[in-house]
Amino acid sequence: MGSRWFSVVVDAVDPGRLARWWAEVLDFRIDFEDPDEVVISADGNGHPAIVFVAVPEAKLAKNRLHLDLDPDDRDAEVERLVNMGARHVDVGQAGDAHWVVLADPEGNEFCIQRGTHQTA
Repeated sequence: MGSRWFSVVVDAVDPGRLARWWAEVLDFRIDFEDPDEVVISADGNGHPAIVFVAVPEAKLAKNRLHLDLDPDDRDAEVERLVNMGARHVDVGQAGDAHWVVLADPEGNEFCIQRGTHQTA
């Protein structure tokens, strides 16, 4: 038998704050929380999950792994996330890319896709 995806772990200076931010973005629930670790998932007790763990240092370089989000309306979702504290970042993407690169409040990059059902 092969492996199954269990979780993604994200280092964070403030795991509680970052976990709550991502839970709101993804409409996830908090499964577990203590000062050094917070776990979120879609149903509040499931997998795969995103686990935020405390680290003393801030993020310093471009992510080697990132999430791609597929909203109903890319532009509206970008506006919503920027209003929540995300920021636009340039990682060398082409000007006509079908995705927008943002960073969460601790600087972790992620992409907002045009959407599989959007044509423009």
